[in-house]
Amino acid sequence: MPKSDRHYLPDLPDADHFRNLEWIEKANAPLLAIGRDYGRGLIVPPHSHTRTQLWWARSGVVLVHTADGRWMIPPGHALLIPAGMEHSAEMVSDVRMHSIYIAAMSRAHRPLVLEITALAGSLIDELVRIENETSSERREQLITDLLLEEIPRLAERPLGLPFPQDRGLAGLCRKFLEAPSASANIDQWADNLGISRRSFTRFFRRETGISFVTWRQQACIFASLPRIADGEPITTVALDAGYENVAAFTTMFRRMLGAPPSLYLRGRDL
Repeated sequence: MPKSDRHYLPDLPDADHFRNLEWIEKANAPLLAIGRDYGRGLIVPPHSHTRTQLWWARSGVVLVHTADGRWMIPPGHALLIPAGMEHSAEMVSDVRMHSIYIAAMSRAHRPLVLEITALAGSLIDELVRIENETSSERREQLITDLLLEEIPRLAERPLGLPFPQDRGLAGLCRKFLEAPSASANIDQWADNLGISRRSFTRFFRRETGISFVTWRQQACIFASLPRIADGEPITTVALDAGYENVAAFTTMFRRMLGAPPSLYLRGRDL
């Protein structure tokens, strides 16, 4: 990979951002590795790539928007974005991003939040930092090949939140994210839409692809991550989300994400 195919880029305004996208599209290398720092609150405007992107939040929390949902990338995780899919992003906190752009990648037909292993993280770090004078082409190719072998083995995490197309149901979903509650029930939502419980259950699954209960659980955890990243007490976050106690919240958090909230956003550097 030519040295010009590896950059560590500061926060860029929109014009420079799109010039960088043009560079990515014109590059000939089968895999590109880029590092960037983003400031809290920065909005990356809608765009797409002809390459599949593995967007790793080296530190910080990122919220990615697509036409079909929202996808949270907390530390230690990456979002696999299919080639050609338009997306935008919002930096929930200061973010250090390491991104891999892959010319040929068949796994992604929809965005996937993947947990980055120690091996994958080390390989990505190395590809971002490599300099021609310190690494042979053979070593670089071996690192690239091993990363491409590792990506399909990464575990998916349920940090994507599908959003319905129906305007009325989408409005209820947005309100829920503003004030999530683990005790919200199907009857309340069905009444708001003026339909029966059975009709609502079928309608919700048709619109989102998952059940209301599954969506509610994911949404509660989804909404809690930025607050935990901001250092809010877990007790406060759990009670605000409608859980009776921290233990119940922690159990659900661990079940979905594989670690308790006290450890999830701390010590994730690989």
